[in-house]
Amino acid sequence: MVAETLVPGVTVNEVAHRHGLKANHLSSWRTLARKGKLVVPEVVGAEFAAPLSTAQAVDTPVATATIDLLIGPVTVRLDAATPAARIAELAMALQART
Repeated sequence: MVAETLVPGVTVNEVAHRHGLKANHLSSWRTLARKGKLVVPEVVGAEFAAPLSTAQAVDTPVATATIDLLIGPVTVRLDAATPAARIAELAMALQART
């Protein structure tokens, strides 16, 4: 059945319907065949798309920098992207309270 779906112009839906299956079940088998986990007999006219080799994106750890304002017993930790004007405002406000 999987091999039948590889013939150009034939849809998974029509093959599934012809064999009394749900299309998603047949699609699962096609996925297994594509991954080499299911043997599919050769059918004349069948075309299987060559697997594409794509690089997997790797999550690179991002260093998180912080700015610590230490004024007396108070510590305020800010993100490094905090604008300088905002940091100055906070520093002055903290200093005024001590």
